Amino acid sequence: MSERAGEPENAASLSAALGEAGYLTGAPLATALFLAVAMRQPILLEGEPGVGKTEAAKALAVALGTPLIRLQCYEGLAAADAIYEWNYPRQLLAIRLAEVRGGTLSEVDLFTDDYLLRKPLLAAIDHEGPLPAVVLVDEVDRADDEFEAFLLELLAEASVTIPELGTRVAKVPPIVVLTSNRTRELHDALKRRCLYHWIAHPEPARVAAIIRLREPRAPAWLAERVAIGVRRMRELRLTKPPGIAEAINWASALRVLGVDTPADLDEEVVAATIGAVLKYEEDRVTVEAEGKGCWAGVVGDAR
Repeated sequence: MSERAGEPENAASLSAALGEAGYLTGAPLATALFLAVAMRQPILLEGEPGVGKTEAAKALAVALGTPLIRLQCYEGLAAADAIYEWNYPRQLLAIRLAEVRGGTLSEVDLFTDDYLLRKPLLAAIDHEGPLPAVVLVDEVDRADDEFEAFLLELLAEASVTIPELGTRVAKVPPIVVLTSNRTRELHDALKRRCLYHWIAHPEPARVAAIIRLREPRAPAWLAERVAIGVRRMRELRLTKPPGIAEAINWASALRVLGVDTPADLDEEVVAATIGAVLKYEEDRVTVEAEGKGCWAGVVGDAR
């Protein structure tokens, strides 16, 4: 049970709050997220692209009524890009103004909070609260080993170090959610500091429920067929298997084209909207080669 005001009392109440935020999840993920909140321990969410890892962090922030601070990782990301940089134009202007007034500025004068541009991680450390911010370190597997090592201080101590100013400890320790598509193995040192949860692609029934939640104009039968069609596509060897976002997008595209009844849904309209769900020409060719093996789940034989 969480004893902090404004936080969920248990996994069930967090699951309900996530649902109200537009994110449907089962007990295992809701429990993992609840523990991350209650224990103030970072959590690493791994899974294939498109299963809802990033959306989980976004929904968690909404459910807790607290800001989401996002750091998108990429190859070459440096600690300075994630923490801070100095506002050199403002420092230069201050030097010139001091010279005009006949004075000078020392390094101590120039390297202060007044000239500090906060990047996501420092913004999270300096967050005033009262509720903790949710920090999303997205796709940490895209970052280099050096950046992953740098994260250890944040994960273990809720602090970052600025050489000119020293160590800054979080006023309100953030809730840290890391995501990984598992393009490479993360180091054990990072994993040891985190709770861990693998998010698998949901079963069609849950995908259909998510579609209905995010695209309420989609009738239940359409959501079910799209969910089954996406599942069959994911069973193929595609360059980019469709995820939940693509399923929602596909249902929306079919609705925009006026698919209101099962009779409106045929192979022609499915083929015309395939760009909403498949993003590579090679994947389209692969799916089309399957013919009714894939289309059947959408245009008629839903089982």
